[in-house]
Amino acid sequence: MTVYFIGAGPGDPELLTLKAARVIGACPVCLYAGSLVPADVVAIAPPGARVIDTAPMTLADTHAEIVAAQGRGEDVARVHSGDPSLYGAIAEQIRLLRADGIDYRIIPGVPAYAAAAAALGQELTIPEVAQSIVLTRMSMKSTGMPPGETLENFARTGATLAIHLGVRALREIERQLSPHYGADCPVVVAYRVSWPDEKLIRGTLSDIHALVRAEKITRTALILVGPALGNLGDFRDSALYDAEIPHVLRPRVKTG
Repeated sequence: MTVYFIGAGPGDPELLTLKAARVIGACPVCLYAGSLVPADVVAIAPPGARVIDTAPMTLADTHAEIVAAQGRGEDVARVHSGDPSLYGAIAEQIRLLRADGIDYRIIPGVPAYAAAAAALGQELTIPEVAQSIVLTRMSMKSTGMPPGETLENFARTGATLAIHLGVRALREIERQLSPHYGADCPVVVAYRVSWPDEKLIRGTLSDIHALVRAEKITRTALILVGPALGNLGDFRDSALYDAEIPHVLRPRVKTG
């Protein structure tokens, strides 16, 4: 048998990859994070499948379900939100699988920051404004951050920041980032992107806390920070399609 770690994307069932949908639709056991993965995503499990919401379960509980499935020779779809490689808590699950000699595969999914950019209708990497994206999080009640991985250190780069687990720490985010980005730096709080109740709240470091508080948002939100989020009309085109900059697939355009 095989355990498939499946990225379900941000929420919209239509953002499942074809492979993810095929595997979920074939596995006799489906374990999914119900607090973040809509029931519609796992509704495609085959008739009679054992479909379990793991939100109230511990690591030991979910592994016990997998071991039981192994005993029955049944494949398992382990469905996570977004892409499982990012804050998916799959590393400790994989450690247990390896210890027990259980085979596994990983099927990637659409990450939240990509879905948020699509919902905003813009690119996150703007020529000569920001060419890097930092995916990070706030500690809050989760495990601590490694030394050096601080918002202040990331802010010194001027990159676009995608901050997870931080919607309750907007004041602290403002305090750490304002000296580097400026109080008027654009911020977007993307709440439940691609779900029916999606909200995109635009503001700045100085006012985003009040805007989010007015919407009573306390969880399930991604925070994007950086100048690339502004209403940019004056920036140079990238070199990708520049007629004056040839590359192996496009020779220089002759003029005159």
